[in-house]
Amino acid sequence: MSNPAKEFGVFLPIGNGGWMISRSAPHPEATYAYNRRVALDAEAIGLDFIMSMAKWKGFGGSTDHWGRTLESMTMMSALAEATSTVDIWATVHANVFHPALAAKMFTTLQEVSGGRAGMNVVNGSYAAEFAQMGLWDPELSHDERYRMTEEWMVAVIRLWTEDAVTMKGDFFTLQECESRPHPSKRPTLISAGRSERGREFQARYADGAFLSADNLDQMRDYSRSVHDRAADFGRTVKTYSMLTVVMDETDAAAADKAARYAEGLDKVALAGMRASWGIPLDAARDWAEGATGEQAFQTAYVTGRPETVTERIEQIMTTAELDGLMLIFPDYHADVIPFGESVLPALRRSLA
Repeated sequence: MSNPAKEFGVFLPIGNGGWMISRSAPHPEATYAYNRRVALDAEAIGLDFIMSMAKWKGFGGSTDHWGRTLESMTMMSALAEATSTVDIWATVHANVFHPALAAKMFTTLQEVSGGRAGMNVVNGSYAAEFAQMGLWDPELSHDERYRMTEEWMVAVIRLWTEDAVTMKGDFFTLQECESRPHPSKRPTLISAGRSERGREFQARYADGAFLSADNLDQMRDYSRSVHDRAADFGRTVKTYSMLTVVMDETDAAAADKAARYAEGLDKVALAGMRASWGIPLDAARDWAEGATGEQAFQTAYVTGRPETVTERIEQIMTTAELDGLMLIFPDYHADVIPFGESVLPALRRSLA
């Protein structure tokens, strides 16, 4: 009996600069036109999903990294109309959007997309972007933010399935709250996190869990943890990670390209990112000043000719026991189609 098919998707560049904090890397702009083409290319090569983050404040520097962003749910609704097969995964912050509002928005996205909608639920960790809106509570611990998100998630699920919901929690109150029509099928629920509390939340509520780790062995342990905990709840959760792909005709050319991107690391923007987590600015600057060029990549990355990239992705997914990958490209318009032509078919065959 064959294994369930592995899933591959693309992380859309909804913020300017995409996922490279570099002056010498391609600089995707945060425009609908740019993202629409990426979505159509992703669908054309047969990817399974497209996903966008939610971001409210950038990190400065000479690249003004993520200083310009689009809103995730609005953009993904438009892309749902523009596409026909890829799953449409939008991101919502539980600390920004009331559960009754989010429930209605994703019911609408599910209808627009013909049943392809996914909700990526995040609880907010970049203090600066929420403090600017008066929505950051510094007294709320990491675990308490997850408790808030769990209460939020329960409210959304009830609103999707019950005609009227009354609940009074520590964070949200509903009084005979209605949210009809209900979605014809529940949107796919996605959650990213690697902490103990985060993996518990994924196992209990999510359909897909995005994980990060310091190495492949740790990623495997996290993946097993989510799979096993979900099974304890009588559920199945798929595990994913993110990966940046730098590809060229030869291994040497791809390595040279990645090295050029690394040389342009925007250390001011990197410090801004660290500071937005709540780290004191002086400490963030000191850390960024000593950072290596690899920090220009916000995720793990692979380089090489198509055959090498294929082999490395196979190794990552097999060793880490992942069910899927969300892919990032430095230059989406130049990189997505070649990946679909020379790597994706081989991955589909080898990982079937």
